[in-house]
Amino acid sequence: MLKRLLRFAPGRIIAMGFATVILIGSLLLMLPCSIRDGVELRYIDALYTSTSAVCVTGLLVVDPGTVFTPLGQFFLALLIHVGGLGVTSVGAAIILALGRKITLRSRNLIQEASNLDAGKGAIRFIRSVMATTFCIEAIGAALSFLVFVQDYPPLTALGHALFHTVAAFNNAGFDNLGLSGQQLSSVSLVPYQDDVLLNLTTCGLIFFGGIGFLVIRELRVSRLRWSKFSMHARVVLSVSAGLIIAGTVLLKITEDVTWLQALFQSVSTRTAGFSTVNLGEFSTAGLLLMCGLMFIGASPGSTGGGIKTSTFFVLLQAIKSAATNRSEKAFHYTIPRSAFRKAAVITLLGIGIVLLGSYAMLIMEPHLRMIDVLFEMSSAFGTVGLSTGITPALSDGSKILSIVIMYIGRLGPLTIASLWYFTKGERVRYPEGTIAIG
Repeated sequence: MLKRLLRFAPGRIIAMGFATVILIGSLLLMLPCSIRDGVELRYIDALYTSTSAVCVTGLLVVDPGTVFTPLGQFFLALLIHVGGLGVTSVGAAIILALGRKITLRSRNLIQEASNLDAGKGAIRFIRSVMATTFCIEAIGAALSFLVFVQDYPPLTALGHALFHTVAAFNNAGFDNLGLSGQQLSSVSLVPYQDDVLLNLTTCGLIFFGGIGFLVIRELRVSRLRWSKFSMHARVVLSVSAGLIIAGTVLLKITEDVTWLQALFQSVSTRTAGFSTVNLGEFSTAGLLLMCGLMFIGASPGSTGGGIKTSTFFVLLQAIKSAATNRSEKAFHYTIPRSAFRKAAVITLLGIGIVLLGSYAMLIMEPHLRMIDVLFEMSSAFGTVGLSTGITPALSDGSKILSIVIMYIGRLGPLTIASLWYFTKGERVRYPEGTIAIG
């Protein structure tokens, strides 16, 4: 069975792997030992929560802190970890831990899932990912514990710190603080909006989880020397920094928030989904700005979603090249022409998915504002998890729609589109025609 499965294209194997984990996760969350006494959980809500966790989104239809037991929360954190690190990476790590050898086909699958170039050393990369994750999450948990222990007993504070760190580094946006009765996915960290340590710790975890393991490895190897960075690392770091700064300034101008709150939302909005302010009170301009940040998202090979920072950068360079009639280059490198085609396809597919999803949800939920629905779909596609507060009240049809959008957002629209390719390509080519553009 396994040999037959490995004959499929890597994209299909990855898609089936995520779908399988989501279904298993929904069953684990439905176990009596996962649900607190006196609480009823519908399967559609368990499936939605499992999808949100595996797709590292954070959109919530139930409150994890009040619905799930500590064991259920452990299952949730495990699903977040598997979804954030990737099904193939976690599977390979388990095989290595058991002392088994990884086949050549499996190595190719890891390279496909992790955006590795051939010959980069898939096994060495997996070991590096696991070690990096453990170190960063250990530091984040220790710093978060210093904050939570001021409000909770030590054991409970440790549980909150571990769960929060896993969610933040994997850009998931879940919390288990038990804010019952409040707008889920929109006010998760409001009680700590002025806590500098927790805000900066969370921002740091989100940032490192969002730049990707390839860039993290370069940061460690190059010892922060810019001249030693590859073109990919330079693009990711410069675009990420630019989006954080621009988002902070624009949110501060648009909304009545402090600089700390603006910085936190700028970092979190792109992929993480935590919030220290009530987004239901944001202006339409502020929500529209956040839709743009969510759509761009994190970086390739990271725990986040969106069209990715590198895609956004390539599109900007294409516009610059068309306007100045100069070749496409950056950081003393020439940008491959294939990158422009791929970036354009990903962006158009992403726009189409968000708009079609918003259209379908507006049909099912005609009482909702368009900006709230657009925000919800942008959040689902970007696997962010922010909401203006409409998520818990969605109908079952809208929940299923969100599940599909989250799944597409986590795998990537181009990966989903490639699932339908049944041939290796066309052997016959037609002569090029002419067509007017613009």
